[in-house]
Amino acid sequence: MVFPELHLFADGDPDQQRTEALQDSAQPLDGPRTRELQQLAGDLGIWLVPGSVCERGPDGQLFNTLLVLSPEGELAGYYRKIFPWRPHEPYDPGDRFTTVDIDGVGRLGLNICYDAWFPEVTRQLAWMGADVILNVVKTTTPDRRQELVLAQANAIVNQVFMVSVNCAGPVGAGQSVVVDPEGRILASAAGDRPELLEVGLDLSQVERVRTEGTEGINRMWSQFRAGESPIELPVYGGRMDPATWTPRPFNS
Repeated sequence: MVFPELHLFADGDPDQQRTEALQDSAQPLDGPRTRELQQLAGDLGIWLVPGSVCERGPDGQLFNTLLVLSPEGELAGYYRKIFPWRPHEPYDPGDRFTTVDIDGVGRLGLNICYDAWFPEVTRQLAWMGADVILNVVKTTTPDRRQELVLAQANAIVNQVFMVSVNCAGPVGAGQSVVVDPEGRILASAAGDRPELLEVGLDLSQVERVRTEGTEGINRMWSQFRAGESPIELPVYGGRMDPATWTPRPFNS
């Protein structure tokens, strides 16, 4: 069960009051809030993503952190938002990409809201073997229209499932969406009213699409041939190496 970004936190107005409220509500990753959510997941016996929370980092940082809790009540993984929505958000950026393995099912990639606007995030998670990428969102602005396009685009170019979960009105713009590896919308919430989407995902589609190609044509992850030279990427100070291009499979 997946909830939107900052689902447990209210918005204050103006911005300074909101920032102070978020600072005041921040707790360490192993604090009482996380423990209570772990107990809830364990009591219900479900995988629970309670949106993201305000985390007080080990050196006093303020992180926007996505939690994944197992049916056993364990903290299975967490992700600190790498790209805060600047200049509007007060968070410190995270510094690492995160996937979580669901035993016997598949691998989840984690990101938060504005991360979806940076294609490198989804590409890295797909390369790390994610079958499904969860993007929890708190978009209150008209650019939700563009985010829906990004959900499809990120699914298509990485051949993964995208699950974009936005908060409903009156605060958010709603319109949560689930997209398959070929960019087809499997389910969507109409408008900004509260709605529960229940969707079954056939994760074998990821391997099928990557093997057979999108619409039976495009196989981006099979682009390179053995022995081809790396491609320099000056914007990153790095390169795209054919020898390491293929995604890491689940259970690797």
